[in-house]
Amino acid sequence: MSEALVLGIETSCDETAIGIVRGRTLLANVIASSVEEHARFGGVVPEVASRAHLEAMQPALKEAIAQAKISLRDLDAVAVTAGPGLVGALLVGTSAAAGLALALDKPIYGVNHLAAHVSVDYLTHDLPAEPTIALLVSGGHSSLLQVNDITGEIIKLGETMDDAAGEAFDKIARIMDLGFPGGPAIDRIAKSGRATAIDFPRGLTTSKDWETRPFEFSFSGLKTAVARYLEATPSYAKDDVAASFQEAIVDVLLLKAIAAAKKTGINSLVIAGGVAANSRLRQVATERCAAQAITLRIPSPGLCTDNGAMVAALGSLMVSAGRSASPIAFDAASSLPVTQISI
Repeated sequence: MSEALVLGIETSCDETAIGIVRGRTLLANVIASSVEEHARFGGVVPEVASRAHLEAMQPALKEAIAQAKISLRDLDAVAVTAGPGLVGALLVGTSAAAGLALALDKPIYGVNHLAAHVSVDYLTHDLPAEPTIALLVSGGHSSLLQVNDITGEIIKLGETMDDAAGEAFDKIARIMDLGFPGGPAIDRIAKSGRATAIDFPRGLTTSKDWETRPFEFSFSGLKTAVARYLEATPSYAKDDVAASFQEAIVDVLLLKAIAAAKKTGINSLVIAGGVAANSRLRQVATERCAAQAITLRIPSPGLCTDNGAMVAALGSLMVSAGRSASPIAFDAASSLPVTQISI
């Protein structure tokens, strides 16, 4: 068949996002964020997120259709995030997608949010590599994956044992009164700071850790160390703290990712998820991968955070690979494992 025209719906957290792709060509990417509604709480409130999705869904759909210059009846399939995520938020998206698929008599693909983050690479690079190592870093997840087939086989090599990297950014930013979300604020302030000003710990990087859990992450100790430093140093320099804290996270993420590439013999690395938009992570990853002859792929910053384009991209790949569609009625799965690519 010709390249599939697929609409993707993403509502796993606080963005109501609609993307439309034709094959690997992005036609529309609309994001209605409720982040400002959550900022005063210092984090995402599930009930507020669900209500915001209900309010934003129809306007976002209309805008995406207008951007893509298509009719809903032109679609070949509908894709939607089935999990993981906030169950109430997920249900808004899956219900909308099921309604569209039923009304249009089109197949529906309930896909994994984490796999979708990796698959957005297919929209931004001419020759995406398989197999590849994927470093998936966001507010809720920090994982190292071996992607043998984005529609069929993902192997989890390791994940965080406590806080996700993005969660650590948010928590430290809150302590420093930098607002929510914390990642962009710390990234911005760190640009004027010294990354070597404070020697913060790198979790799970001792010789014993490399032997027993080489691809696991831990950021709770780093978070505690920064909090104690701030308490003990009332006149601390915000930019130096931000730069040193950020450097510790970037260092650990890339130490583990490059080690995974070397261990598996896969000289390709995709970095995806919201934290992939961090400028220091992108810079250091470029330098270290070049030194190790590893091909690096990172989506554009606008496609790193939650978006509908990534869901549509994975749906399009599922169609082209001949994967079975999901049942019209399926349960959203708040804890869907990354190894389960679709429902």
